[in-house]
Amino acid sequence: MTARLVWENVRDQIQLSERGYIAFDDSILDKNFSHKIELVKRQYSGNAHGIIKGIGVVNCVYINPDTGQFWIVDYRIFHPESDGKTKLDHVRDMLVSLVADKQLPFKTILMDTWYATKALMLFIESLHKIYYCPIKSNRLVDDSAGTRPFQYVKDLTWNEQELNTGKLIKIHTFPKHHKVKLFRVVVSPHRTDFVVTNDITQHSTHDTQKVCALRWKIEQFHREIKQTTGIESCQCRSARIQRNHIACAMLVWIRMTQIALDLKQTIYRTKQGLLGDYLRQQLRNPSHTMKFA
Repeated sequence: MTARLVWENVRDQIQLSERGYIAFDDSILDKNFSHKIELVKRQYSGNAHGIIKGIGVVNCVYINPDTGQFWIVDYRIFHPESDGKTKLDHVRDMLVSLVADKQLPFKTILMDTWYATKALMLFIESLHKIYYCPIKSNRLVDDSAGTRPFQYVKDLTWNEQELNTGKLIKIHTFPKHHKVKLFRVVVSPHRTDFVVTNDITQHSTHDTQKVCALRWKIEQFHREIKQTTGIESCQCRSARIQRNHIACAMLVWIRMTQIALDLKQTIYRTKQGLLGDYLRQQLRNPSHTMKFA
Protein backbone atom coordinates (compact mmCIF):
# COMPACT_ATOMS: atom_id res chain seq x y z
CA MET A 1 0.00 0.00 0.00
CA THR A 2 1.55 3.27 -1.15
CA ALA A 3 0.89 7.00 -0.91
CA ARG A 4 -0.87 6.85 -4.29
CA LEU A 5 -3.85 5.24 -2.53
CA VAL A 6 -4.23 8.40 -0.47
CA TRP A 7 -4.50 10.54 -3.59
CA GLU A 8 -6.90 8.12 -5.29
CA ASN A 9 -9.23 8.27 -2.27
CA VAL A 10 -9.05 12.00 -1.57
CA ARG A 11 -8.93 13.69 -4.99
CA ASP A 12 -12.71 13.68 -5.47
CA GLN A 13 -13.25 15.20 -2.02
CA ILE A 14 -10.98 18.22 -2.47
CA GLN A 15 -12.62 21.60 -2.98
CA LEU A 16 -10.11 23.24 -5.29
CA SER A 17 -9.09 26.89 -5.22
CA GLU A 18 -6.82 28.87 -7.51
CA ARG A 19 -5.59 30.52 -4.29
CA GLY A 20 -4.85 27.11 -2.76
CA TYR A 21 -2.01 26.56 -0.29
CA ILE A 22 0.31 23.58 0.07
CA ALA A 23 1.82 22.91 3.50
CA PHE A 24 4.77 20.59 4.11
CA ASP A 25 5.90 19.28 7.49
CA ASP A 26 7.17 16.08 9.04
CA SER A 27 5.85 14.11 11.97
CA ILE A 28 7.55 11.43 14.08
CA LEU A 29 5.54 8.31 14.92
CA ASP A 30 6.70 7.49 18.41
CA LYS A 31 8.29 4.04 18.69
CA ASN A 32 10.47 4.90 21.68
CA PHE A 33 10.10 1.47 23.29
CA SER A 34 10.76 -0.52 20.12
CA HIS A 35 13.92 -2.58 19.69
CA LYS A 36 13.65 -4.41 16.36
CA ILE A 37 11.02 -2.55 14.33
CA GLU A 38 12.28 -1.74 10.84
CA LEU A 39 12.08 1.89 9.63
CA VAL A 40 12.61 3.11 13.21
CA LYS A 41 15.55 5.46 13.70
CA ARG A 42 16.62 8.05 16.23
CA GLN A 43 15.52 11.52 15.11
CA TYR A 44 14.45 14.86 16.50
CA SER A 45 10.80 15.25 17.49
CA GLY A 46 9.41 18.76 17.83
CA ASN A 47 6.57 17.39 19.92
CA ALA A 48 8.95 15.74 22.38
CA HIS A 49 11.55 18.54 22.04
CA GLY A 50 14.32 15.97 21.80
CA ILE A 51 15.70 12.88 20.11
CA ILE A 52 13.38 9.85 20.15
CA LYS A 53 13.09 6.55 18.34
CA GLY A 54 10.40 6.73 15.72
CA ILE A 55 9.31 6.55 12.11
CA GLY A 56 9.51 9.87 10.27
CA VAL A 57 6.71 10.77 7.88
CA VAL A 58 6.87 13.86 5.64
CA ASN A 59 3.33 15.04 4.90
CA CYS A 60 1.80 17.25 2.24
CA VAL A 61 -1.53 18.96 2.93
CA TYR A 62 -3.71 20.97 0.53
CA ILE A 63 -5.52 23.93 2.12
CA ASN A 64 -8.46 25.83 0.70
CA PRO A 65 -8.16 29.36 2.18
CA ASP A 66 -11.75 30.22 1.25
CA THR A 67 -13.34 27.43 3.31
CA GLY A 68 -10.55 26.68 5.81
CA GLN A 69 -10.72 22.98 4.94
CA PHE A 70 -7.65 20.84 4.32
CA TRP A 71 -6.81 17.42 2.90
CA ILE A 72 -3.80 15.12 3.05
CA VAL A 73 -2.72 14.61 -0.58
CA ASP A 74 0.66 12.94 -0.31
CA TYR A 75 3.26 11.66 2.16
CA ARG A 76 6.67 10.02 2.24
CA ILE A 77 8.32 7.83 4.86
CA PHE A 78 11.72 9.21 5.84
CA HIS A 79 14.21 6.35 5.90
CA PRO A 80 17.45 7.32 4.11
CA GLU A 81 18.98 3.92 4.91
CA SER A 82 16.61 2.32 2.38
CA ASP A 83 16.27 4.99 -0.33
CA GLY A 84 19.08 7.50 0.34
CA LYS A 85 16.66 10.45 0.35
CA THR A 86 16.58 13.37 2.75
CA LYS A 87 13.41 15.11 3.90
CA LEU A 88 14.18 17.86 1.40
CA ASP A 89 14.37 15.27 -1.39
CA HIS A 90 10.95 13.97 -0.41
CA VAL A 91 9.45 17.47 -0.46
CA ARG A 92 10.96 18.09 -3.89
CA ASP A 93 9.53 14.79 -5.20
CA MET A 94 6.07 15.62 -3.85
CA LEU A 95 6.20 19.09 -5.39
CA VAL A 96 7.03 17.62 -8.80
CA SER A 97 4.15 15.16 -8.41
CA LEU A 98 1.73 17.94 -7.41
CA VAL A 99 2.53 19.98 -10.49
CA ALA A 100 3.16 17.29 -13.12
CA ASP A 101 0.92 14.39 -12.08
CA LYS A 102 -1.82 15.59 -9.73
CA GLN A 103 -2.04 19.01 -11.42
CA LEU A 104 -3.50 20.60 -8.30
CA PRO A 105 -4.17 24.32 -8.56
CA PHE A 106 -2.25 26.15 -5.85
CA LYS A 107 -0.38 29.40 -5.51
CA THR A 108 1.54 29.35 -2.24
CA ILE A 109 3.72 26.88 -0.33
CA LEU A 110 4.07 26.98 3.45
CA MET A 111 7.02 25.34 5.18
CA ASP A 112 8.77 25.16 8.53
CA THR A 113 12.27 26.46 9.30
CA TRP A 114 13.77 23.04 8.55
CA TYR A 115 12.87 23.38 4.85
CA ALA A 116 14.04 26.99 4.36
CA THR A 117 17.11 26.00 2.33
CA LYS A 118 18.57 27.74 -0.69
CA ALA A 119 18.07 24.74 -2.98
CA LEU A 120 14.42 24.20 -2.12
CA MET A 121 13.49 27.88 -2.12
CA LEU A 122 15.04 28.42 -5.55
CA PHE A 123 13.37 25.24 -6.82
CA ILE A 124 9.97 26.54 -5.69
CA GLU A 125 10.65 29.78 -7.53
CA SER A 126 11.49 27.79 -10.68
CA LEU A 127 7.94 26.36 -10.46
CA HIS A 128 6.60 29.95 -10.37
CA LYS A 129 5.14 29.44 -6.91
CA ILE A 130 5.23 31.64 -3.81
CA TYR A 131 6.66 30.46 -0.51
CA TYR A 132 6.40 31.66 3.07
CA CYS A 133 8.70 30.14 5.67
CA PRO A 134 10.36 31.21 8.91
CA ILE A 135 14.15 31.23 9.03
CA LYS A 136 16.46 30.72 11.98
CA SER A 137 17.49 33.78 13.97
CA ASN A 138 21.19 33.11 13.21
CA ARG A 139 20.71 33.10 9.42
CA LEU A 140 23.07 35.55 7.73
CA VAL A 141 21.30 38.26 5.73
CA ASP A 142 21.95 41.74 4.32
CA ASP A 143 19.41 44.57 4.35
CA SER A 144 21.84 47.30 3.30
CA ALA A 145 22.15 46.53 -0.43
CA GLY A 146 25.77 45.48 0.07
CA THR A 147 26.98 48.51 1.99
CA ARG A 148 27.44 46.53 5.21
CA PRO A 149 28.58 42.96 5.99
CA PHE A 150 26.06 40.14 6.40
CA GLN A 151 24.65 39.87 9.92
CA TYR A 152 22.35 37.59 11.90
CA VAL A 153 18.64 38.10 11.35
CA LYS A 154 18.14 38.61 15.08
CA ASP A 155 20.60 41.57 15.01
CA LEU A 156 18.80 43.56 12.31
CA THR A 157 17.39 46.94 13.24
CA TRP A 158 13.77 47.73 12.39
CA ASN A 159 12.10 51.09 12.05
CA GLU A 160 8.35 51.56 12.49
CA GLN A 161 7.58 51.32 8.80
CA GLU A 162 9.62 48.13 8.34
CA LEU A 163 7.81 46.51 11.27
CA ASN A 164 4.53 47.08 9.43
CA THR A 165 5.58 46.47 5.82
CA GLY A 166 8.68 44.26 5.99
CA LYS A 167 12.06 44.85 4.34
CA LEU A 168 13.96 43.58 1.31
CA ILE A 169 17.00 41.45 2.12
CA LYS A 170 19.56 39.19 0.50
CA ILE A 171 20.22 35.84 2.16
CA HIS A 172 23.84 34.74 2.37
CA THR A 173 24.96 32.40 -0.50
CA PHE A 174 21.89 33.23 -2.61
CA PRO A 175 22.46 34.62 -6.14
CA LYS A 176 23.91 38.13 -6.20
CA HIS A 177 20.77 40.07 -7.10
CA HIS A 178 18.27 37.70 -5.49
CA LYS A 179 16.04 39.51 -3.00
CA VAL A 180 13.30 38.25 -0.69
CA LYS A 181 10.94 40.03 1.65
CA LEU A 182 11.54 39.62 5.39
CA PHE A 183 8.89 40.16 8.07
CA ARG A 184 9.25 40.29 11.82
CA VAL A 185 6.19 38.47 13.16
CA VAL A 186 5.53 38.58 16.89
CA VAL A 187 3.81 35.28 17.69
CA SER A 188 3.67 35.71 21.47
CA PRO A 189 5.43 37.75 24.19
CA HIS A 190 8.09 35.02 24.27
CA ARG A 191 8.41 34.22 20.56
CA THR A 192 9.21 36.19 17.43
CA ASP A 193 9.42 34.60 13.97
CA PHE A 194 11.40 35.97 11.04
CA VAL A 195 9.42 35.02 7.94
CA VAL A 196 10.74 35.26 4.37
CA THR A 197 8.76 35.17 1.15
CA ASN A 198 9.56 35.58 -2.53
CA ASP A 199 6.33 37.57 -2.90
CA ILE A 200 7.92 41.00 -3.17
CA THR A 201 4.47 42.61 -3.53
CA GLN A 202 3.56 41.63 0.03
CA HIS A 203 3.57 44.82 2.11
CA SER A 204 1.77 43.83 5.29
CA THR A 205 3.16 42.07 8.34
CA HIS A 206 -0.42 41.44 9.48
CA ASP A 207 -1.32 39.70 6.20
CA THR A 208 1.90 37.68 6.38
CA GLN A 209 0.95 36.50 9.85
CA LYS A 210 -2.48 35.43 8.57
CA VAL A 211 -0.88 33.46 5.74
CA CYS A 212 1.57 31.73 8.10
CA ALA A 213 -1.30 30.83 10.44
CA LEU A 214 -2.66 28.52 7.72
CA ARG A 215 0.40 26.31 8.19
CA TRP A 216 -1.06 25.15 11.51
CA LYS A 217 -3.61 23.15 9.53
CA ILE A 218 -0.91 20.53 9.02
CA GLU A 219 -0.25 20.49 12.77
CA GLN A 220 -3.97 19.89 13.24
CA PHE A 221 -3.69 16.97 10.81
CA HIS A 222 -0.78 15.49 12.80
CA ARG A 223 -2.74 15.74 16.03
CA GLU A 224 -5.95 14.28 14.62
CA ILE A 225 -4.38 11.32 12.84
CA LYS A 226 -2.39 10.34 15.94
CA GLN A 227 -5.35 10.68 18.29
CA THR A 228 -8.04 9.05 16.16
CA THR A 229 -6.46 6.37 13.95
CA GLY A 230 -3.84 4.58 16.06
CA ILE A 231 -1.16 5.34 13.49
CA GLU A 232 1.55 4.97 16.17
CA SER A 233 0.17 1.74 17.64
CA CYS A 234 1.50 -0.91 15.25
CA GLN A 235 4.29 -2.95 16.87
CA CYS A 236 4.99 -5.28 13.95
CA ARG A 237 8.66 -5.52 13.03
CA SER A 238 8.37 -5.70 9.25
CA ALA A 239 8.88 -2.48 7.28
CA ARG A 240 6.24 -3.62 4.79
CA ILE A 241 3.62 -4.03 7.51
CA GLN A 242 4.55 -0.67 9.05
CA ARG A 243 4.14 1.01 5.66
CA ASN A 244 0.76 -0.67 5.14
CA HIS A 245 -0.38 0.34 8.63
CA ILE A 246 0.56 3.99 7.97
CA ALA A 247 -1.29 3.95 4.64
CA CYS A 248 -4.37 2.44 6.30
CA ALA A 249 -4.31 5.11 9.02
CA MET A 250 -4.18 7.81 6.34
CA LEU A 251 -7.19 6.28 4.56
CA VAL A 252 -9.11 6.04 7.85
CA TRP A 253 -8.46 9.73 8.57
CA ILE A 254 -9.65 10.68 5.09
CA ARG A 255 -12.89 8.71 5.52
CA MET A 256 -13.60 9.94 9.04
CA THR A 257 -12.93 13.53 8.01
CA GLN A 258 -15.46 13.23 5.19
CA ILE A 259 -18.06 11.73 7.55
CA ALA A 260 -17.40 14.49 10.07
CA LEU A 261 -17.87 17.10 7.35
CA ASP A 262 -21.16 15.54 6.24
CA LEU A 263 -22.41 15.40 9.83
CA LYS A 264 -21.05 18.90 10.60
CA GLN A 265 -19.14 17.78 13.66
CA THR A 266 -15.54 17.21 14.73
CA ILE A 267 -13.58 14.12 13.80
CA TYR A 268 -13.32 13.26 17.51
CA ARG A 269 -17.08 13.25 17.95
CA THR A 270 -17.44 11.25 14.74
CA LYS A 271 -15.08 8.57 16.02
CA GLN A 272 -16.85 8.33 19.38
CA GLY A 273 -20.19 8.12 17.60
CA LEU A 274 -19.02 5.26 15.39
CA LEU A 275 -17.68 3.37 18.40
CA GLY A 276 -20.88 4.06 20.34
CA ASP A 277 -23.08 2.77 17.50
CA TYR A 278 -20.98 -0.40 17.25
CA LEU A 279 -21.11 -0.97 21.01
CA ARG A 280 -24.91 -0.62 21.12
CA GLN A 281 -25.25 -2.99 18.18
CA GLN A 282 -23.07 -5.60 19.85
CA LEU A 283 -24.94 -5.34 23.14
CA ARG A 284 -28.24 -5.95 21.36
CA ASN A 285 -26.99 -8.69 19.06
CA PRO A 286 -23.45 -9.91 19.95
CA SER A 287 -21.34 -11.30 17.13
CA HIS A 288 -19.80 -13.77 19.61
CA THR A 289 -21.86 -15.17 22.47
CA MET A 290 -20.36 -16.30 25.75
CA LYS A 291 -21.56 -19.37 27.62
CA PHE A 292 -21.33 -19.67 31.36
CA ALA A 293 -21.36 -22.99 33.22
